[in-house]
Amino acid sequence: MLPTLLGALKSSDLLISFVRWFDAWAGMDQAEQGHPKRIDWARCIPFVAMHVACGAVIWVGWSWAAVIVAALLYAVRMFAITAFYHRYFSHRAFKTSRWWQFTFGALGASAAQRGPLWWAAHHRNHHRYSDSGEDLHSPHQHGFLWSHMGWITSRANFRTRLSAVSDLEKYPELRFLDRFDVLVPAMLCVGLYAFGEWLAASWPEFGTNGAQMVVWGFFISTLVLFHCTNTINSLSHMFGRRRYETRDQSRNNWLLALLTFGEGWHNNHHRYPASARQGFFWWELDLSYYGLVLLSWLGVVWDLNPVPEHIRRIGSAPAKVPLVKAN
Repeated sequence: MLPTLLGALKSSDLLISFVRWFDAWAGMDQAEQGHPKRIDWARCIPFVAMHVACGAVIWVGWSWAAVIVAALLYAVRMFAITAFYHRYFSHRAFKTSRWWQFTFGALGASAAQRGPLWWAAHHRNHHRYSDSGEDLHSPHQHGFLWSHMGWITSRANFRTRLSAVSDLEKYPELRFLDRFDVLVPAMLCVGLYAFGEWLAASWPEFGTNGAQMVVWGFFISTLVLFHCTNTINSLSHMFGRRRYETRDQSRNNWLLALLTFGEGWHNNHHRYPASARQGFFWWELDLSYYGLVLLSWLGVVWDLNPVPEHIRRIGSAPAKVPLVKAN
């Protein structure tokens, strides 16, 4: 009887892992079993497949049209992740309308980095416990590989912790994006294929097609975006300059700031997480902040939370700094 029950439990876990390919909230009310570093291999198949799919470039080749689309999608989605998934959803560093909240939430979801509620909940957890034993992706606690990508493969880290994002969970459209987080990336793939086929028929001199556009515009662009984003979890806590004595090992790294549109000023960010600006000084390039300033001129966002002058002064960090902007 006991082996039968154990077998049924394992089968149920496996079934939930496969269902989560399409419904990320499947089994969310069940407690996860096993070691916190237990990898959910069945759930990770799409993640592994995305890496493998990049190898298809051998067969589809390249064209300037495909490379330009890949670069543009990298830029647009990096901005959606850094400015909205991070600075807006995680820290509420500025305000926007419900419509634009959903629009940029959907753009962020197209980066295949899970839904906005999951992303924000995990990031808020990171700030509460940064580089302590409860930080899920600290390289000082778990090593580089786990902090960079291993932590997202863990079954224990899959659930969206709604209690950490009660301010966002009240919006049904955000819950939809979070629950069906595969939908927007899938729509992007279909759109890229159709766009590539249209170019092949209308302007064959561009030398592209649907398959090539999907490989470059989605798989390669998305994987580069993913790994650049995750250097902030890993490398930004290992290499760079510590201007402020924060309670963690966050560091400022100009190269990572270039790759991630300003996120590499990570020690600045841990000094004052609620700011819309992470490059605290004029010489610290922060493309996401410049984009937010432009959107504020257009009326899309407003009330960009500044860096208080006393925070910018070099010295010991306050015992406690705000995680999100006070309303």
